[in-house]
Amino acid sequence: MDLKDRVALVAGGTGLLGTAIARALAGAGAHVGITYLERRDAARETCAAVETLGRRAWSGALDQTDADAIPGAVEAAAKHFGRLDVLVNNAGWNISIPYPDLEALDAAVWDRLFSTNLRGPYLLCRAAAPRLKASGAGRIVNIASVAGLNPGGSSIAYATSKAGLIHLTRCLAVALAPEVSVNCVAPGLMDGTRMTSRLRPEVVQGALQRAVLHRAASVEDVAAQVVAFCRSDSVTGQVLNIDAGVFFH
Repeated sequence: MDLKDRVALVAGGTGLLGTAIARALAGAGAHVGITYLERRDAARETCAAVETLGRRAWSGALDQTDADAIPGAVEAAAKHFGRLDVLVNNAGWNISIPYPDLEALDAAVWDRLFSTNLRGPYLLCRAAAPRLKASGAGRIVNIASVAGLNPGGSSIAYATSKAGLIHLTRCLAVALAPEVSVNCVAPGLMDGTRMTSRLRPEVVQGALQRAVLHRAASVEDVAAQVVAFCRSDSVTGQVLNIDAGVFFH
């Protein structure tokens, strides 16, 4: 699919990865809307980066743990641009809790992780589905984690929420076919991101040591794969791991 003048909504469009995804989509020709939680200044910077590339931009505040706020945010973005072709679920939350420390992983932490990382993306997909179907070639790309493929990452709840997002990708690929394709990128450790900054040092060092390329993953590589999934006309239900060679090894 040619992304020129298509419209993409990136949920969680601030931060290193969110900005990289927005820039990559704009560079491919798409107009880009983003949601953000609290960082309004960062949202302005991401929009400015999109506009520098000659594309239109929009931003809207959204706490995706608030189920009632999601449909309005999606509709506001779609009305601003007049259409919606692509949804990227990049917003997420993590907290570093060692796996054996079950007492620290209480119901409140579990619920916040799942409402942000799994329920929120589902509700965004649900709200966007009519618009994406109407475009005739809708695209959804979910940003999961290598923690959803093996028992690692910042906590049991984080890993489990990302495993759920991976399987949600496959389920929605069936549910929304043939008008919408649904794929997933599962990054590993990424230098400079807020997610990585919340990890315990031993988790970071362990990931670097296990990577066969002996480095962290690149946010630019993740963003490029988002664009590749959007451009593809015959790929759906797939999960691509980008982690410098940890999981497969």
